[in-house]
Amino acid sequence: MNNSSETIVFGSHEAPSNTTYLMEQKISVFFSIVFMTVGIISNGVAFIILMKAYQRFRKKSKASFLLFASGLVVTDLFGHLINGTIAVFVYAFNRDWMRFDRSNILCSIFGMCMVFFGLCPLLLGCVMAVERCIGVTKPIFHSTKMTSKHAKIILSLVWLFAIFVALLPILTLRDYHIQGSRTWCFLKTEQVENWMDQFNLLFFSSLGLLSLAISFLCNAMTGLTLLRSKMKNQQYRQGRSHHIEMIVQLLAIMCVCCICWAPFLITMANIGLNGDSLESRKTILFSLRMATWNQILDPWVYILLRKTILKKLFRITRRCCGVEMIRIHTWEFSSFKNSLKVATISDSSGCTRTNTLNNSRKVSTNQKSELTENKQSFILSEI
Repeated sequence: MNNSSETIVFGSHEAPSNTTYLMEQKISVFFSIVFMTVGIISNGVAFIILMKAYQRFRKKSKASFLLFASGLVVTDLFGHLINGTIAVFVYAFNRDWMRFDRSNILCSIFGMCMVFFGLCPLLLGCVMAVERCIGVTKPIFHSTKMTSKHAKIILSLVWLFAIFVALLPILTLRDYHIQGSRTWCFLKTEQVENWMDQFNLLFFSSLGLLSLAISFLCNAMTGLTLLRSKMKNQQYRQGRSHHIEMIVQLLAIMCVCCICWAPFLITMANIGLNGDSLESRKTILFSLRMATWNQILDPWVYILLRKTILKKLFRITRRCCGVEMIRIHTWEFSSFKNSLKVATISDSSGCTRTNTLNNSRKVSTNQKSELTENKQSFILSEI
């Protein structure tokens, strides 16, 4: 009786735990699939928008920026596809790595993908900021040197460098490790004692933080240059609106990268310098989830912050703030002044034309009178 009662009590306690565990597994798989699908669709839409814009501006200064942005979106798309598929596969096998990955091959692939697809957006955001800074501050150099061919070479070099960083632990005989939540693989973050493990963590985090710092400096220089040109009334009529559109997109990308990636990069740098702790183990999973949002939010920068949508938002905010009437009056006054200028110019040009016509008529009459006088004198001499 005692044994049977114990088994009944044991069963009554185990059933809810099993059901809750299964529910958590299903919810995790569901959210992984949803995030992967949303990321793929968002990046696909952004890629189509950027490709259409690239076809329009193929031979202009904006082409290199659009090429880098397309590379960023494609990288994020494949990051969602590959990392999301592996994550769903891990959840489907109840995170039992010994069951499907005893040789640690899948964990190494997963870790390399995490490093590559995590580092590429930071590096490409830095390259885009440098490109725009050169395009605004040195437009002649940019138009002659920064062609589509050079942009493709730089994009390929960024991808190759990110692949090298991802392969560095394998080349130095340091494996990727399963992390505490058993849902993802990355560089060794627990019991970091070897100097190579510390170097890999510090190298990855320093590259990311340096990219963010360079992006901030270049965007600040670009914004100040555009502000100075506006203060001096130097009109870039052909490309100023495109500069502003690209700067707005770059600032949005920089803010998204800083918010999403800074906690993860700082946590990795802290582990590399001071070793792991209970606090770092608690924050690492939360910071990773924040970093994964970067690949979802990046494409929406190009979808939402386009020139046409920015104009509509600007008009809506102007109407809401009551600036429309003031703007119309100033526009009418300026147009009135311009019309007066045109009228005075046309009047002055008309006066000069009439004066020249009168002078030419006077010259012709004088010439005719001289001819008649000569003829008369010649006739008189003949007589």
